[in-house]
Amino acid sequence: MSARTIFVLGGARSGKTSRALSLAETFSQRIYIATAQALDTEMEERIARHKLERGNLWTTVEAPLDLPRAIGEVAEADAVCVIDCLTLWLSNLMGADRDIAKETARLCNAVAQARPALILVSNEVGLGIVPDNALARAFRDHQGRLNQAVAASVDCVEFVAAGLPLRLKG
Repeated sequence: MSARTIFVLGGARSGKTSRALSLAETFSQRIYIATAQALDTEMEERIARHKLERGNLWTTVEAPLDLPRAIGEVAEADAVCVIDCLTLWLSNLMGADRDIAKETARLCNAVAQARPALILVSNEVGLGIVPDNALARAFRDHQGRLNQAVAASVDCVEFVAAGLPLRLKG
């Protein structure tokens, strides 16, 4: 991995997490920062599958809300952190009625000051139809602004479709 910070975007089931994990394979110390919360049985099963896929070479840190703090607490400069994913993090923030612009700025600051290498994963949700309700439109708009801010703050950006990465930046 030549870039220190990489942002991997894509649609649902596009292969973005697999791409992020493969980019991290060159590091001996791998930290997976998870933003998902097991709020129902389906999500519990999904989280369990993800853990099995990663195997025991990964340390998992759970950060459903305070992602910038979790990044800042990793002191090892020779480690890599895969942050999966910013879309669930945004959903958690909105559910907790947090200031999205402030949290986005905190995240970008944490990315700029991070000691480990970072690979951030996010969904590109703005490619489809305009949602039919205000909450969904607000989510889409916040996700677009978050993705733009993160893309501006990293060294490299990739878009994944059908398991194939396309380099957009870096």
